Amino acid sequence: MENERGYKLNFANNHSAGPSQRQEPQVAVGIVCDKQITFTLNAPYTADGCQAMGEQEVVFDEGVIRWNDKCYEQLLFHSDNADASFALKDVTIGIHFHWERKETQVFSGSLRFIVDGDKIWAINELPVEDYLHSVISSEMSSTSSLELLKAHAVISRSWLLAQMERRRAMTGHTTAPSAVSTDNELVRWYDREDHVLFDACADDHCQRYQGVSKAMSPQVTEAVRQTRGQLLVSHGEICDARFSKCCGGMVEEFQYCWENTPKSYLRAVLDRPNRSDGSNDSDPSATPLPDLTLEQNADQWIRTAPPSYCNTHDVKILSQVLNNFDQETTDFYRWRVCYTQSQISELIARKLGVDFGKIVDLVPLARGKSGRLYRLKIIGTQKTLIVGKELEIRRILSESHLYSSAFVVDRKDLDSNGIPAMFELIGAGWGHGVGLCQIGAAVMGEQGYGYDEILTHYYPGANIVRVYK
Repeated sequence: MENERGYKLNFANNHSAGPSQRQEPQVAVGIVCDKQITFTLNAPYTADGCQAMGEQEVVFDEGVIRWNDKCYEQLLFHSDNADASFALKDVTIGIHFHWERKETQVFSGSLRFIVDGDKIWAINELPVEDYLHSVISSEMSSTSSLELLKAHAVISRSWLLAQMERRRAMTGHTTAPSAVSTDNELVRWYDREDHVLFDACADDHCQRYQGVSKAMSPQVTEAVRQTRGQLLVSHGEICDARFSKCCGGMVEEFQYCWENTPKSYLRAVLDRPNRSDGSNDSDPSATPLPDLTLEQNADQWIRTAPPSYCNTHDVKILSQVLNNFDQETTDFYRWRVCYTQSQISELIARKLGVDFGKIVDLVPLARGKSGRLYRLKIIGTQKTLIVGKELEIRRILSESHLYSSAFVVDRKDLDSNGIPAMFELIGAGWGHGVGLCQIGAAVMGEQGYGYDEILTHYYPGANIVRVYK
């Protein structure tokens, strides 16, 4: 670990103080947004000078929040009892994913309501370390190895504080995805910098956060305690520590998924030992990387299953990493999806709002270092369009999301006009693949690697620094 003394970092509270004097920041997390929100205060809370407990309701009413026949622009429920909690009904998890569902979730800390357009946001405010207890358990099983949990605590803390810094630097309301749109091309990417009323949301768009019901594991508590205040840093800045479920054997680079601003610590990495002795050296020259930006190489890579940390079917490891709803996905390392002509033409027309006619071909135009497509040409009998980046491609070609954009296309049963009756997509990995690969990191933890080794493998060149005690 890098020496913490004298390290200057500008974030949250007391940023001019030394590391030992900096205070733990408070985080604001957007939980649910609706015109009417029902919640239960499980202990006495104070709001607008009044004490409240039990079932409550707030309603959007002509631009304000109505509660107990009074109107507010903002409304804060706070308790001095450290053990106080509240429950929010109908919290959606897995938004737009195949396992989307609603739950009643319980949270500690304060509850703030803010008007946003014609709806109300319910925002949970609490200390960062308390938030992390839930995030680590919400992102994966709390029975994961201690070293994996410690690694995830560091990257979740790093991403959050980097996000909080960016939010404080924002001057405008940036809610729309970045995009390049012409008659022949639609390329857009969706990042996490669009929240201005709070620091992070509670779903996969940011980090899964599901309240105190996901924060009861002693193993998670110990992982957060042992890494308290630790961040990944690179060149004097907090690392934007991205992560995904399964890289598919090669970690992707930042610029192929989001804006064209490469980050030195989010670069391509083979998800296996870099040296023959099994060690993980952050030197990218240790093992030559296959050039998966070349179509021939990407095709071979995706159609095979090269050895890597995340190429595992070990039920014990997967059950530690994946929550129950994630275990519904079993073919994450290599997968196949088939569409009939009618299915794919209807799907693309509905997702893009344009009738392409029959789909003639899906042509890869540009791939990132992991083989993930970030430019794809859709050729129809009535229209041709180039689409990207990786998440937009995944959304267009699935009812929810394809597991990843690292796929090749087989056109089957062509008619006399060259129009296929069937498309088969053969793919690799689960998620954008940038930064830490959760399943790969789980395997590393089981193999005895320390959390610092896991982090230097997935974030080459970054250092671990403690910024508050």
